Amino acid sequence: MRKEEKIAKDVLQDIGGKDNVQRIAHCMTRLRLSIKDNSKVNLENLKNIDGVMGVINDDTLQIVIGPGTVNKVAAEMSQITGLAIGEDAGPDEDDLTFEEKAALDRQRIKSKNRTPFKNFLRKIGNIFIPLIPGLVASGIINGLANFAVNAGVDREQTWMQILLLFGSVVFASLGILVGWNTAKEFGGTPVMGAIAGMILFSPLLADITIYGEELIPGRGGLFGVIFAAWLMTFVEKNVRKVMPNAVDIIFTPLITLLVVGFASLYAIAPVAGLLSDGITIGLTSLIDTGGAIAGAILAGFFLPLVMVGLHHGLTPIHLELINVYGETALLTILAMGGAGQVGAALAIYAKTKNKRLRNIIKGSAPVGFLGIGEPLMYGVTLPLGRPFLTACMGAAVGGAFQAVMSTASSGIGVSGLSLIPLITNGQYLTYFLGLVISYAFGFLFTYTFGFKESMADNI
Repeated sequence: MRKEEKIAKDVLQDIGGKDNVQRIAHCMTRLRLSIKDNSKVNLENLKNIDGVMGVINDDTLQIVIGPGTVNKVAAEMSQITGLAIGEDAGPDEDDLTFEEKAALDRQRIKSKNRTPFKNFLRKIGNIFIPLIPGLVASGIINGLANFAVNAGVDREQTWMQILLLFGSVVFASLGILVGWNTAKEFGGTPVMGAIAGMILFSPLLADITIYGEELIPGRGGLFGVIFAAWLMTFVEKNVRKVMPNAVDIIFTPLITLLVVGFASLYAIAPVAGLLSDGITIGLTSLIDTGGAIAGAILAGFFLPLVMVGLHHGLTPIHLELINVYGETALLTILAMGGAGQVGAALAIYAKTKNKRLRNIIKGSAPVGFLGIGEPLMYGVTLPLGRPFLTACMGAAVGGAFQAVMSTASSGIGVSGLSLIPLITNGQYLTYFLGLVISYAFGFLFTYTFGFKESMADNI
């Protein structure tokens, strides 16, 4: 039996069988399962499955498996259950009443950790998680192409123009993609959300004057798109409640588009523009004026966000910084979180005699260097306890360095060594030195007082 098939079958056994699965999804490292009856889930057995690096019992059951393997396990589970990835089991929700849909949603979401702020960040994460593969691929191509241009390659050559096209096209259409996913996430018609993104980023806005000023395409960035696409969903649902079925397909989208279209131009874009300015200017000022202290705090507290899966909520902030300044200084600081964890894991590997722990580190460290730190976090530092804190401390030192040196990235989706091609202003070596600092201090803090051999019994 193949490894991925065995993991899939073992997971299904410990969550109550294939009939207890409502929905299968995955991100880069985690299998995300919506469960019908949570009382049938055996969390302890799940954690002990060979190949499972950690389990998060949240609004969805998140099982950390690691990059490259998680998509294969998800595919195996899809084949066993008959559910397509992203497909909901049970009745077609389009046939349910509004009250039935609300009841189904309440059943899926557990009361545990269900604060409005956390739910909001999870919604934002769900909007951007499906876009990450495209952002990673395009970002790396764009970074390498611009690196070549800076090295003296003629950007007018056909092959360079093609690479620059591949590297920029997803960012040029990002408003449309985000609008689509937002409407889908909130239960609306995806194309209506996409239209919200088209409206707010259309070049034709420059020809329209409102409040005595010409409109600016992209004003408010993705914050505006998310709110406009959500409003599309809200208006569409409420119009559909009173619209006769015979004319629903004609008048519901028409009324929705007109109402939200005008609201987007007259209200959403100006307000989102102020919000965008406040966040981007505020963060930039914080990093510039706070220097090492700001960098240390931001990097040191990033891993707890990753721990609960809320780090994807920062994606629109990174993208808005890139939209406004052409780079995000926040990402290079936060990337030190994973580096500190790598250093902590290497210290544990150097000290422990526990074979299982050493094997987990040996298998997870390579992707950790490439910026995917979840296998190390859920498989090593977090279960051990104190090494998680020393990893955060190592990250703080590296974050302070990156803030002082003003490094920044032109793209998102990757970190660690993989982020090097995206570093702006030629500060590749400076960013790399920050990584080394985080590795070193994560190692030093963990080796000296962060780990004792007795802790290995927790693995």
